[in-house]
Amino acid sequence: MSTTETAIASAEAHSAHNYHPLPVVVASADGAWMTDVEGRRYLDMLAGYSALNFGHGNRRLIDAAKAQLERVTLTSRAFHHDRFAEFCTQLAELCGMEMVLPMNTGAEAVETAVKTARKWGYRVKGVPDGMAKIIVAADNFHGRTTTIVSFSTDAEARADFGPYTPGFEIVPYGDLTALGEAMTENTVAVLMEPIQGEAGVLVPPAGYLAGVREMTRDRNVLFIADEIQSGLGRTGRTFACEHEGVVPDMYVLGKALGGGVVPVSAVVSSAAVLGVFEPGEHGSTFGGNPLACAVALEVVAMLRTGEFQQRAAELGDHLHHELGLLTGGGAVEAVRGRGLWAGIDIVPALGTGREISEKLMDRGVLVKDTHGSTIRIAPPLVISKEDLDWGLDQLRGVLAG
Repeated sequence: MSTTETAIASAEAHSAHNYHPLPVVVASADGAWMTDVEGRRYLDMLAGYSALNFGHGNRRLIDAAKAQLERVTLTSRAFHHDRFAEFCTQLAELCGMEMVLPMNTGAEAVETAVKTARKWGYRVKGVPDGMAKIIVAADNFHGRTTTIVSFSTDAEARADFGPYTPGFEIVPYGDLTALGEAMTENTVAVLMEPIQGEAGVLVPPAGYLAGVREMTRDRNVLFIADEIQSGLGRTGRTFACEHEGVVPDMYVLGKALGGGVVPVSAVVSSAAVLGVFEPGEHGSTFGGNPLACAVALEVVAMLRTGEFQQRAAELGDHLHHELGLLTGGGAVEAVRGRGLWAGIDIVPALGTGREISEKLMDRGVLVKDTHGSTIRIAPPLVISKEDLDWGLDQLRGVLAG
């Protein structure tokens, strides 16, 4: 067997089969390119589902991590450390908020947001104990914990993991009327992705996010924006909510916050909301550790320049123009997205999303499928226009057969 086949066979034999990766084994990466164990190079057009917004091996992030590795990597929250206050201050400022509760993974941050909303509902809004309701959108993806899959409509993510956590109401994404009808005096929050990533990069109708913001404000309900995939530069703005001039009550962040170097996530909100926590009520041994803070601080500094947001906006316009030309030609049914993020519905007769992804892999481009014949494109924001065009050329070649 080849080196690739040997590595895949070993992984299949000794790891749980909870993923179905493309048959490529990456050994190194730089910028927007990855190299496998056979020495073949691939253009990364997925960027770790937006975790690698700043590219593989970004020098600023690697240097920040190396410097911190020599000092201290973990204290637990039993003690203060000298990077924590600066991280919380700088991230809160970037978000236009007041307080930060750091965690590690995106799912942990979503769980934290759920706990925060419920506690706020009981302590501040006055909802009767055990009666808090959170409204979510159909086709959402917020993670895979038992609580999170309890409000998923994806059978693959949900089946066989019950009994499910109560307290959630699911409404159609993009439907303000349904949202309004679902709200009651016990509703404490609306939790939504400004753009639904796993569902196929679904952008809501114009005015929807602004409508959600107005409705939640009028009814004393928290608007929680899960910007784990859509935030931190991906759509051409720091946050996808900005495209409608919306500021939620709470941001849920992850993925790119750790720059693809370490897992870093956070809930960012006002003192009135995050101030409901008392010592011992929530926490994480690794959440807000010195290494994570050092890397995330560099991410925040990079975003403060606006360079990456502008790059995503400009290259995103080019990406969507080129993808738009593919529709109506018998190969692409629809294209959606914002910035350097796109969901492409391939005509099913040409193949499943998995088959299209494998054909692109054979041409040196790595993407990933979702739901039937849809593929997602989300390259690192550092990708060059020339490399982006080359990747699009490969897509055209696959679609042409």
